[in-house]
Amino acid sequence: MTLAADSAQAAPTSTMSPGELFAAAYLADPLHAEVRFDYTITEAFQPTAQRPRVTVRNLLRSQRVTVETVRIWSESRGEHPDRVHESGLRREAAFRFGTTQAQVVPIRAWVQVPDGLADDPTALAVFIDHRLLVRLATAENQELTIGEHGLLRHRQIARLDYRGDFLTGLLTACDEIEQTGATAHGMIVNPRDFYFHLAGRGVLADLNANGVRISRTRMVPPGTALVGDFAMGARLLDAGRSSIRVAEPPPGTFATEGPAVCAEVHEGLAVHLPTHFFLVVPAGQET
Repeated sequence: MTLAADSAQAAPTSTMSPGELFAAAYLADPLHAEVRFDYTITEAFQPTAQRPRVTVRNLLRSQRVTVETVRIWSESRGEHPDRVHESGLRREAAFRFGTTQAQVVPIRAWVQVPDGLADDPTALAVFIDHRLLVRLATAENQELTIGEHGLLRHRQIARLDYRGDFLTGLLTACDEIEQTGATAHGMIVNPRDFYFHLAGRGVLADLNANGVRISRTRMVPPGTALVGDFAMGARLLDAGRSSIRVAEPPPGTFATEGPAVCAEVHEGLAVHLPTHFFLVVPAGQET
């Protein structure tokens, strides 16, 4: 059974949550249940609203797209900045203008339906809303950060080695970004660094006062961070469609067999200004 959920401006008009809509479809047809949404469920539904946490998606401005391959404008570091008047004062004067392509790809997450849960639509809906959608947000973080088309896969994002403490590396990157005519708007850091090197030291208040948003995720290793002008340097390409469906998971998804449910969104990443991002890494560490 396939159901459709209406939307307006990427927000659901239905009073039912994605989990409730799927639970109704599953109760009617547990072997073929599917719900399709014409909005992106990681944006429209926030199961962590009572404990806010910035995802990688939240760092980016969103652009609605209707095709799988999008041609975008971009700027890259020029090969001969010495030939450009005042490039020493304004580094961006030597940037080279160009175009490239960005891809919209499916991002998926999976759960298995526990024994007995299918007989309780209310419990199944809560399980989908609070476990499957959380896993989907994690998969989205992974794709946007280290996936095939993620930020850290972009070959023109510069590496910035630091010696000393983690904060020194972050602030050096912030300075480099502003010396390029941009603003250090966001950071992606590992939770370990957030709690052991940033929290409780006053630095978070300073960063917040300057409008810097921090996304905590395991997708960057401890000691490493991606610092950038996320607001201007990149765009989230949002196809505005999602689904939750019963499906056969790929081998290795689960250790045991059982009915599985897949949530899927379609997104891409347009990096217009790789010059406005720095990968902060401890000196000598491989990436």
